[in-house]
Amino acid sequence: MKQFLKYCGVPIILFLLVLMVSFWLHWNESFIFIISRYKSYITNMGRQESIGDSKENALEGCHPGIEWDKLQTTSLPNLKYTKPSALQLPRTDVNILTPWLAPIIWEGTYNYDIINEQFKQGNHSIGLIVFAVKKYVQFLNEFLTTAELYFMLGHRVHYYVFTDRPEAVPKISLNENRFIHVLKTEPFKRWQDISMQRMESIRYHILNQFHKEVDYLVCADSDMKFNDHVGVEILGELVATIHPGFYASDRSSLPYERRSFSEAYVPKDMGDFYYMAAFYAGTVQEIYKLTSFCYESIEKDKKNAVEAVWHEESHFNKFLTYHKPTKVLSPEYIWDNNIKDEPFLKRKRFLAVPKNHKEIRN
Repeated sequence: MKQFLKYCGVPIILFLLVLMVSFWLHWNESFIFIISRYKSYITNMGRQESIGDSKENALEGCHPGIEWDKLQTTSLPNLKYTKPSALQLPRTDVNILTPWLAPIIWEGTYNYDIINEQFKQGNHSIGLIVFAVKKYVQFLNEFLTTAELYFMLGHRVHYYVFTDRPEAVPKISLNENRFIHVLKTEPFKRWQDISMQRMESIRYHILNQFHKEVDYLVCADSDMKFNDHVGVEILGELVATIHPGFYASDRSSLPYERRSFSEAYVPKDMGDFYYMAAFYAGTVQEIYKLTSFCYESIEKDKKNAVEAVWHEESHFNKFLTYHKPTKVLSPEYIWDNNIKDEPFLKRKRFLAVPKNHKEIRN
């Protein structure tokens, strides 16, 4: 017996230990599995009770401001139009898409009936902002009259007229669901300051008024006139218009602020298009971001006794260099008849009014 224990005792003990450890591990895994299944059961029961108590809790944490039960799907009416092609471009004489997949809007690249019907489903309001300070008030009558002929026909429009001379704002006949709001603004001595002050004024009134009344804002210069249809094709999150004087220029020729000491500085190897600050659009939220950036950059430059080469338009282009517009408008939407007409220009929708800049600005 002693001989047996001497040679076999240790292996037997090791075997028993392994057997006990194996049994313990198996029992522990089973216990953990049972506990986890119990926790899962309790959790699911809680969820079911929550859903049973209140449907609105089902999507808690997603978008608390959305009434999910009231979401509806609406259909477009039966529209007759030519079938689009996946292999053929609507136009081949112009670029219709940016490298960041924003469409460039030209005549013949979209079906207005379709996008207009889609837009109507949202029941949106549009604000058109225009500044008419000092002598620029003389352009208001033609601006507003032509807007009633061509701008956002059939949609609810609020005209926001900033002026230092409220009594000089013309009383024109408005179509249904069109409203004029006259807002007092300061007539700075220098036209450059008047121009730059626009960013602060728009920003301020977005916070205090515009966001309560409209969904989209369109900002336009007063010394212009609408010359053709301008509708919902121009609307998007952030929309800018290519300057008619630089649509064919290479990057080195674009008049960005290239001085590094200005807040409007754009490096020489940066820039896409040069956009004109005379016509741009976007949602109220995106226009607030743009005008806030421009206003704050202008103020920083002022503290350093710096004025950007093209004033607020330089800061405007700096913002759009690093915050790409979601839609780009072709020069159809800002044109000057002093520029030679080109074959690609099918429409002149928003035209500069002939004037003596020096006489108007002084």
